[in-house]
Amino acid sequence: MSTDSVHTVYAVFPTPALAEKIGRAMVEEGHATCVNLLAPCLSFYRWQGKMERATETPALFKTSAGRVQALIDAISVLHPYDVPAIVAWPASHALAAYAQWISDESAA
Repeated sequence: MSTDSVHTVYAVFPTPALAEKIGRAMVEEGHATCVNLLAPCLSFYRWQGKMERATETPALFKTSAGRVQALIDAISVLHPYDVPAIVAWPASHALAAYAQWISDESAA
């Protein structure tokens, strides 16, 4: 199994509860095989010309290459931000059994 099919999608959410709700939905709907919700973090960013500060909950979604865009689109539909941070990157290396699991469960 090639690791080029394993992708991680990163997104941040305004609350842990919303991160859990959307994360769960993405796994239940088959867009992601797994999601890890990380501890809330402090974010600083510019929005509409002003410096902003917020506590956000990061999430790491694991999926296959063929599901990346559908996952990004599905997260963005449920996300409350006007412009949510949702980015994806491919895995350069992965345990073969893990890559196979991602592939098998993403196809389910």
